[in-house]
Amino acid sequence: MSKMPRLKERYLSEVVPTMQQQFGYKNVMQVPRLVKVVVNVGLGEALQNAKALDATVRDVAAITGQKPIITRAKKSIATFRLRAGNPIGVKVTLRGKRMYDFLDRLFSIGLPRVRDFRGVSPDSFDGRGSYTLGLREQLIWPEIQYDQVDKVRGLEITIVTTAKTDDEARHMLHLLGMPFGKS
Repeated sequence: MSKMPRLKERYLSEVVPTMQQQFGYKNVMQVPRLVKVVVNVGLGEALQNAKALDATVRDVAAITGQKPIITRAKKSIATFRLRAGNPIGVKVTLRGKRMYDFLDRLFSIGLPRVRDFRGVSPDSFDGRGSYTLGLREQLIWPEIQYDQVDKVRGLEITIVTTAKTDDEARHMLHLLGMPFGKS
């Protein structure tokens, strides 16, 4: 049987009891938990450069350990020379073991490698307990070989939780090891 991810063990042993005591949950099932992590890369340049799409699919697959899907335009926009159905990005939804492993690597390896890192913004919650984080480059991941990168691309990471409020979600992510900075 496969071993439980380190971050999930931490969630069950430390986060659940602490959150239960702090927020006064009577039942363990009331404690907020992670639902999924969505990694998204927008590629406006894919309209002119088809190789950009292949390179991004390869990079995102290496970072997440899962093959991404290609997102396509829903509407045509003449000013951007965009037609409905054109590929404009790649996206991966992680759940379960892969989600915990990805977040563990993000908190302990990825974010500390960001240049001039002073912590992530504690204000990037959506009001329903989900957190979105934007990264400017994919080079912070050790899986990416520097000499194979054709262009530095940013990515967006959305962490979806079952928390009812932003405070609950912020506290849970902080206990899991999310390095929040000053707002």
